[in-house]
Amino acid sequence: MSIRIFVTGGTFDKEYNELTGQLYFKDTQLPEMLVLGRSRLDVQVRTLMMIDSLEMTDMDRELIADHCIKSDTDKIVITHGTDTMAHTAEVLAKKVTGKTVVITGAMIPYKFGSSDGLFNLGSALAFVQSLPPGVYVAMNGKIFRAGNVRKNKQTGEFEEIG
Repeated sequence: MSIRIFVTGGTFDKEYNELTGQLYFKDTQLPEMLVLGRSRLDVQVRTLMMIDSLEMTDMDRELIADHCIKSDTDKIVITHGTDTMAHTAEVLAKKVTGKTVVITGAMIPYKFGSSDGLFNLGSALAFVQSLPPGVYVAMNGKIFRAGNVRKNKQTGEFEEIG
């Protein structure tokens, strides 16, 4: 069973410039995270974009959907910024069928050392292997169906809408 991981950026992959205090994108952290997590899964990582999800456009979401549809595997994990991942999940749920797609992210950049990203990645990889086809959001050990999840900006946690 092969799993495709599509990278889109988000806090997951941000790095910190100590001189300017700015967060920025360089390269994805996914290969390093998979090694650190001692993953033995057959995964293929492909970077689609490296952007903050607040800057993601409808065209970017179309690109993500197109790659999911054309993927030769039916198990897909997408790393994504947390601010708009629920919206992207809704878009994908309308376009991608017959595949299990799990979107995950991080509230704290992986490079900070105290990130939730490694745990969320591991959870997403486990969920994508065990859930039926559909589009889901995986954060902090919980799984949510597309269209039934939001980021609570007061608590910083994801929750069901209904």
